[in-house]
Amino acid sequence: MMNLTDIRSVAFKWRGGLWTVLYLIILLLAKPTREGIFFGLIFVIAGQMVRCWAAGSIGLYRGVEVKASQLVTWGPYAFVRNPLYLGNGLIGFGWAIMAGGWSVSLFVISFVIIYCFLIIPYEETFLENKFGDSYLRYKARTGALLIRRWPKKEEISGPFSLEVLLKSEKHSIYVTLVGTILLITRLWW
Repeated sequence: MMNLTDIRSVAFKWRGGLWTVLYLIILLLAKPTREGIFFGLIFVIAGQMVRCWAAGSIGLYRGVEVKASQLVTWGPYAFVRNPLYLGNGLIGFGWAIMAGGWSVSLFVISFVIIYCFLIIPYEETFLENKFGDSYLRYKARTGALLIRRWPKKEEISGPFSLEVLLKSEKHSIYVTLVGTILLITRLWW
């Protein structure tokens, strides 16, 4: 029988698949309006921008296993511990607004379960074990997805790799574009 750690591990490995299933449900439920498309696009664009900033700041291509070569606390990581997931949340929330109806409620509930109760705690356990007190101090001053305090300018500056950004976010950018276009086409079908 699977324990909570095993469930979190599976959720982490299948986070892309879970995201796809959630998107497809929202797409099928979609009853978009032009106003919803407009307001949703604001969140989608903001979310992808946050993801790009975060991906270029970590200096390591992400995969199906939790890994970290160093504790990243600069860039968007100076504001929140999980800016990639914050970006996902903004994109998904934008898609849900675009879809209209029950999609926003469905998305928010699903996001909280998948990310806040499963994926983020799984990653944070790894980071606590790997970086110990350094991670605990970082965790004490930053929120998981919400800004707990405004960081100092020197806490924000740090390395940024366009190469890592392009390698790790190319797929995400395509998915965001295609997902957004498909939702917009729901205006006519």
